[in-house]
Amino acid sequence: MINGEDMNIKIVVAGSTGLVGKAVVKKLAHLGLNYIGITRADADLLDYDSTQKLIHALKPTCIIDAAAVVGGIKYNSEFPVKFLIENLEIQNNLMRAAHEANVEKFIFLGSSCVYPRNSPQPIKEEYLLTGELEPTNSAYAVAKIAGIELIKSYRKQHARKWISLMPTNIYGPGDNFDPNNSHVIPALIRKFLSAKNNNLSNVEVWGTGKAQREFLFVDDLADAILFCMNKFDSSMHLNIGFGSEISINELAKLISEIVGYSGEVSFNSSVPDGTPRKLLDSSRIFSMGWKPSTSLHEGIKSTVDWFIENIEGAKIDR
Repeated sequence: MINGEDMNIKIVVAGSTGLVGKAVVKKLAHLGLNYIGITRADADLLDYDSTQKLIHALKPTCIIDAAAVVGGIKYNSEFPVKFLIENLEIQNNLMRAAHEANVEKFIFLGSSCVYPRNSPQPIKEEYLLTGELEPTNSAYAVAKIAGIELIKSYRKQHARKWISLMPTNIYGPGDNFDPNNSHVIPALIRKFLSAKNNNLSNVEVWGTGKAQREFLFVDDLADAILFCMNKFDSSMHLNIGFGSEISINELAKLISEIVGYSGEVSFNSSVPDGTPRKLLDSSRIFSMGWKPSTSLHEGIKSTVDWFIENIEGAKIDR
């Protein structure tokens, strides 16, 4: 078992400068664990030889795979080849290199989008591959489903104690706020702050506002990942969610209130909502003793504050 008392362990965090990777690295540092964060500067994970050379040199005990090509509905829809091929290559190269280096533990991070578009709610792990995927992000979902299957295959064929975790929608400080490829929370934060700063009377939100989503603060996900590093060992993937959902309409109102925007909010129904509803059944990890600790209001406030302090041109009265 990997734990904080064994200072000889070396945990490699792939994608350590991304939203999730940074939170995991922060948590590892806080716990005083021996870790290394790797980025594109260390190895090209799209190239097997580059990946294999680095993993062989590092000889880690555990790899946390937080490296992925990610983005919102628009970006997923416009670049499905990129999402499918590059995510497959990243995870395949890391797992193959980890196997050849005899890495004890591999933690693969998937996504709640692996589940069917019209899955029964809340979504149990067993609902995987029981229906059609959401078309707007099916390429990304297929790549992540392949990752789940590859983890199971390494466990079956080579007795690897590797695991797959399926987080719900993640947000937090350090998120991607690019208006062209960000997810819903950072996109709305940017929109409402811009509208307030420029005294706009209306903010347009994509979709009908009726879609319901579950959101998990990134620090809570990091805590869950390290919890599972010690406590979870199964060929079945594990859901990691918040436990409740909110409509995009309600989310927009919450963010506008936190930001202090007092104008109108309209919805552009010509833009697709994506999956109508997506709430994970996280009862398995909850029963193991882990639960999130950050409320949605608290997490969004923290994310807004980070954006204001770190992104040029963002100003708001505190």
